[in-house]
Amino acid sequence: MANEPVNVVCFGDSLTWGFNPRDKSRYGHDVRWTRLLQKELGPGHYVIEEGLNGRTTVFEDPVRGDKCGLSHLMTIRKTHMPIDILILMLGSNDLQDRFGLSAEAIGLAMARLLHAASLPTDNVEGRAPKLLLMAPPPLGDFTGKEYAGVYSNAHGGVQSKRLAAVYRQQAQVYGAAFFDTGTVIAASDIDAIHFDAKPQKDLATAIAEEVRRLT
Repeated sequence: MANEPVNVVCFGDSLTWGFNPRDKSRYGHDVRWTRLLQKELGPGHYVIEEGLNGRTTVFEDPVRGDKCGLSHLMTIRKTHMPIDILILMLGSNDLQDRFGLSAEAIGLAMARLLHAASLPTDNVEGRAPKLLLMAPPPLGDFTGKEYAGVYSNAHGGVQSKRLAAVYRQQAQVYGAAFFDTGTVIAASDIDAIHFDAKPQKDLATAIAEEVRRLT
């Protein structure tokens, strides 16, 4: 319909949900990058948050359960129809030691999500959205930190540094826009995974520019 805002869905894990590494709470609307993205874009866009703590790309988590992004994606696409722009940022949870995945394997998993997202659904409003793939920043140093038993520097730390290049290639294959979040934000020194509060504004500003290019 004319004069409707551009629907932007942010589909991701705890980095999209707004996990605060200091106390494991959720950052407020004035902090988390998704809400700041809405402020940057203004009323011409409608930003919808679809973050879930622990969400993977396509893998069922044997420890936490019900975390498979691919299983969630089609329902979420229908829930928020029509979607104009779909932003995907997943992969950090796939780097856990229990999955043992290389950056290339995670890239192939992300390719399944990109493929699914690029298809129309069987609904009138289920047209394929434009896609923006965001690579999460590399993991930090887990030495002496809480998640050292879940992630290791030797595996997750190494593979995380290779993920952006792999995602960039997959984005090209599927005609998606790409953004490397590691260029503007880093994993917190507190837990080596999540975002600190202050740099989220920089991420929101950068992603707003990417969204405008797709609008």
